[in-house]
Amino acid sequence: MRFYGVAFVAALAASMSSAHAQSAVETGMLVCHGRTTSYIVASVTPMDCVYTSNLARRPQPYAATLRLVGVDVNFNTATEMRWSVFAPTQKIGPGDIGGHYVGASANATIIVGVGANALFGGSHNTIALQPIGLQGSLGIGAAGGVSSLDLVPVRPVRRGHRRHHR
Repeated sequence: MRFYGVAFVAALAASMSSAHAQSAVETGMLVCHGRTTSYIVASVTPMDCVYTSNLARRPQPYAATLRLVGVDVNFNTATEMRWSVFAPTQKIGPGDIGGHYVGASANATIIVGVGANALFGGSHNTIALQPIGLQGSLGIGAAGGVSSLDLVPVRPVRRGHRRHHR
């Protein structure tokens, strides 16, 4: 019964995300990969992410940590999440989607799993991350609850630029 309550919260958050997204512009896609550590009543998923703009700019790397408070009894080996990024304007510069996001999450896994994370926040709470399809995971378990995502821009390593010392 508790899982249905969590699924309801996730569905409500997804519908709120759709309403917020209608007043904003889809600017690109955020794709994240990571591994979840579950603690039964919470979980933490550190991830490496890449934001790709719809304007054909260079992909922007981010480091992220997704935290879930609720029920989490997953034994995952890997997780991939994809979000459409919605903002007040199409022009998103490097690091602009970084920030703190909150929302709802739900997933179920039996070898290959599915889930969704609808999140709001970012720069002055103007960015919405709307799930694209479903979260993919490998493992076994189920989770649901309130989630937060901290998204931090990563400076790319410049290759070929060496500083010579005299």
